[in-house]
This record gives sequence, C-alpha cells and structure tokens, in this order.
Amino acid sequence: MSVIGVLTAGGDCPGLNAVIRGVVSRAHDTYGAEVVGIMNGWEGLMDGDARLLERRDVRGILVRGGTILGTSRKDPYVHGDGFASVSRTLESHDIDTLVVIGGDGTLRTALKLVDEGVKVIGVPKTIDNDIAATDFTFGFDTAVQIVTDAIDRLTTTAEAHDRVILVEVMGRTKGWIATYSGIAGGAEAILIPEVPFDLEEVAGIIRRRHRRGKDYSIVVVAEGVEPPIKTEKPKDAFGFERLGGVAYQLAPVIEELTGFETRVTVLGHLQRGGTPTAFDRVLATRLGTKAADLAAAGESGVMVAMRGAQIVPVPLAEACADIRGVDDDLFDVARTFFG
Repeated sequence: MSVIGVLTAGGDCPGLNAVIRGVVSRAHDTYGAEVVGIMNGWEGLMDGDARLLERRDVRGILVRGGTILGTSRKDPYVHGDGFASVSRTLESHDIDTLVVIGGDGTLRTALKLVDEGVKVIGVPKTIDNDIAATDFTFGFDTAVQIVTDAIDRLTTTAEAHDRVILVEVMGRTKGWIATYSGIAGGAEAILIPEVPFDLEEVAGIIRRRHRRGKDYSIVVVAEGVEPPIKTEKPKDAFGFERLGGVAYQLAPVIEELTGFETRVTVLGHLQRGGTPTAFDRVLATRLGTKAADLAAAGESGVMVAMRGAQIVPVPLAEACADIRGVDDDLFDVARTFFG
C-alpha cells in the first residue's frame, strides 16, 4: 500500500481544507492508499509531528477556512539542515510521495527536496494569484470577493460624506487582488507594485472626477506599492518584511493635492479568513484529487495547475521560475475607468 504525505505551509488561505479533502478522499477511495497529514507545515515534517488521515477526518471540512493541519513559515533549508531535517519523518511514516500545498516560497523548498530524491507533488496556494505556470490559484477568488464586498460598502459611505477612501489590500509584490477587486468594485484608481504611478496624476484623476459632479472616490492600493517616504520595514521572526499601512502614508498627500477629505481602510487578514467561495471550493477540490492521481501514478517534480478549464501537471521548476505579475492587457482594462 502506498503512503501519501500532505502538508500545508506558509500563509493560510481559503480552500486549503478542500485540497486536503480532495487528496484524502481520492487516495483512499480510488487507490486504497494511506494519507499521512503533516502538522504545522515544514515544522511538523522536521519535528515528526504527523498522523494518519482517514476519510472521516475530512468530512465537513470543505466549507471551512484555515487548515486542519495547521501551518507555519518555518523552512527546513533556513531553520534546519535541509533534507536531513525531514528524512526521519518521511522514513518513519513510509511516505512514498509528499503533496506540498503552498505558495512560491514553499514550492521552491519542495523543488529542493525533489533535487535530493524526494517524490513531491506541488499544489499552488496563494490569495495573491502570483504563482507562475497556473492561470489561477485557489483562495484568490475568495479574497477578491471579500475586497469587492468591502468596496461596495465603503462606496456608499464615501458618497454620503463626499470623501476619498483608500482601500488597502494584500499584494506584497504583485497587484492581482487590487486589480480584480478594483475593476469589480468600480474604483477610480488602482495602485499596484508592477505599474509606476505619480501621486499628482492620481490626484488629477480625483479632481477631474469631482469636477464632473462625483464628490467621492475609491482608490484601491496594494500593500506592496512604494510609499512616499521610504523607511526600513520591520521583519517578522522568520525574516519576512511586515507590510501594511502604506495607504496611511499616501492619504495625507492625496488630501493635500486634492483638497478632499481622505480616509483609509486596511483590510488585512480579513482577506484570508472565512469560508471559500464556490469557485475556490471546486478549484481546490480538483487540484487535490489531481495531486492524489499523480502521487498514485508515481509522478514527482510537478505541480498541478489550472490551464484554461483543465487541471494539468506542469514542471515544478517552471512554477518556481518567476513570480507572475498582472497582465498589461488586464491593467489597461482597469485604466479605462480611472476617474
């Protein structure tokens, strides 16, 4: 009987439990394989914290946010001795193939393990939608819906008080959430890391809009855009820069340039929490079942990806080659409605 290990690493994301459910259900029902759940990401793989997952363990988790396995940002190649840190757990549980659910950093670690002889299937996970080689990642649709709902609510209060409201959303290096939610919510301007912007131009968009009789504006800001004044960003315990709050630096500049009262809403971790949308539940389920199929077939060094309407394997190296930014054509659509 083959044994499939599964772990979730990095930031949490709506749809993680749906992937786990897909892996476990397919492995048990179709292939008669055992599934070992690794607790708390790479940390659990280093510490030997793992347990068998039965079909009953994944019943009812489809609609739940977060992850029943837990997660962490520890990395065996940063916080341990690489392959030597995880080999004992892999051997003690007779794990033939490891299904790794994570973002670009997690998948790069997975690729290193592949190079050391571990059989790995990757599943792309991030609300930022910036992993290469796949059209969409699960969690993104949920995040966009949450932000769009917030923009809808903020628009009514902005209109009532004749205000400019800056809505800050996640997007460390790429602006997919900002672009999609900005288009869906009818934002007057969208600021993302990939596209340089001038605050005087943004102010001009707002002033022109107000001259046309609209006395309110919504500006969507990705957290990773350059602030007006560059300062050293604090880092967390794992060495990652803490982002969030750039809109508070932009707001007084926009208020001064436009003369309009400007407020800020930072959505933060609200974008990651709660029930995944129907789209994300289906996508995550398809990715999980495909990962189990590939593991059962003895495949390794691939990531399951959405290409058009199909779920297909792609080389893990291709997925880790770059971080995928917003398409120029898509942002050009957004610009059509600025102001």
